[in-house]
Amino acid sequence: MATVHSEDEVTRLKIALARIARLVDRQVSGGGMTRTQLSVLGTVARLGPLRLGALAETEGLNPTMLSRVVGKLEADGLLERSTDPGDRRVARVQVTEAGELMHHRLRGERTRLFTDALARLPAAEERALRAALPAIESLAREIAPRSGDSGTGAAVRGLP
Repeated sequence: MATVHSEDEVTRLKIALARIARLVDRQVSGGGMTRTQLSVLGTVARLGPLRLGALAETEGLNPTMLSRVVGKLEADGLLERSTDPGDRRVARVQVTEAGELMHHRLRGERTRLFTDALARLPAAEERALRAALPAIESLAREIAPRSGDSGTGAAVRGLP
């Protein structure tokens, strides 16, 4: 039997998660990078080098948008494109040394932001959040577009 969720509870969850994401983005912005740019950089840093098609699927972005984002990150010296050695028609992208440094710096800043905030919470609330992690991760997987869906970026992203 499916659980019935009150509209108020669902709204509170959406607002809380969105507010956390906005607050983190404001405090650790990566020098004005957009959330999508941060996500693409993080994904390539963690999983790369990647074919552009695989990156588009992972990020839930259409090829045109991905091309613009990769172009900006490439112009900023954070990513570099190359042809796939196995298929010269296919482009790959990998993180540069500067991109790797940026990714690790931002990841560290975001980790410290959360660590400091968690340390200020009452112990019971901090434990409740840790206990809720598997459920939050499951929710993210359920919201993410399935392979072949026409999602426009709601996929779980590799934000630094």
